[in-house]
Amino acid sequence: MGRYVLRRLLQLIPVFIGTTFIIYCLVWALPGDPFAGRCGDRPCPPAYIAEMTEKYNLNDPVYVQYFKYLWQLLQGDFGDTYSGLAVNQLVANAYPITIRLAIIALIIEAVIGIGAGILAGLRGRGFLDSLVFMSTLFLISLPVFVTGFVLQVLLGTEWGIIRPSVSSQATWGELIVPGFVLGSLSMAYVSRLMRTSMMENKRADYVRTATAKGLHPRRVVGVHLLRNSMIPVITFLGTDLGALMGGAIVTEGIFNIRGIGGLIYDAVITKEGTTVTGIVTLLVLVYLLMNLLVDLLYAVLDPRIRYA
Repeated sequence: MGRYVLRRLLQLIPVFIGTTFIIYCLVWALPGDPFAGRCGDRPCPPAYIAEMTEKYNLNDPVYVQYFKYLWQLLQGDFGDTYSGLAVNQLVANAYPITIRLAIIALIIEAVIGIGAGILAGLRGRGFLDSLVFMSTLFLISLPVFVTGFVLQVLLGTEWGIIRPSVSSQATWGELIVPGFVLGSLSMAYVSRLMRTSMMENKRADYVRTATAKGLHPRRVVGVHLLRNSMIPVITFLGTDLGALMGGAIVTEGIFNIRGIGGLIYDAVITKEGTTVTGIVTLLVLVYLLMNLLVDLLYAVLDPRIRYA
């Protein structure tokens, strides 16, 4: 197990370098003036351009720029924005809010999605299965911004149950509805995935053997059927956490949440290359670590899986 974890960690290094290098090139190596619009309607003074070019190593070849940036990252320095603000501080202010939002979305999609999938899978074809199918189809058909807008108007403006906009503190309670909006699409996919997995495993030999041995139905479902059916769902949830953190731009915009999504959006609009690169690098790390965690959970869920 220890050797497997070490090997997987070593495999993450080239993947991390490759993905972040591509991101760096997309942000910094594309043709165009990186300082366009920095000085209003007038062109920037040569002294300013020379200072910024030196600060961001833009005279070096792109691979040299990247490795200098990577060395900064290894020291915990994500650089400064064009206006002199530390990207570390911007991320430190925004990340806790997005993490809370993503955790709430993940809990909602896991609890409701898995629960609905289990019920539909156990009952088979019938009213409950049809209800789950139609509900998930409805959620999949609705774009996230429509779901968010409808809930904001109904619950916030019309009925006054929630505040239409989340406050700057972004408490857990305020993030429940935005978290539902963010996780609604994945919740539908989790439900369908769980239902299909349960239906397939119900016909598996080991389930029929456990039933034939006279085990209690709850033990057959809880120990044999549920654990094996959870493997594809855990894979989806693990990779989805990274997607939730990066894909919160629309939800954060609707509910005026000052998280990572809003920070990325502002950075793209204002062409703050350092901010975009720093945040996307963090998201790459989240993806890689969540994938590693998912792989390790396989052995917990299915004893047949062993690591060499």
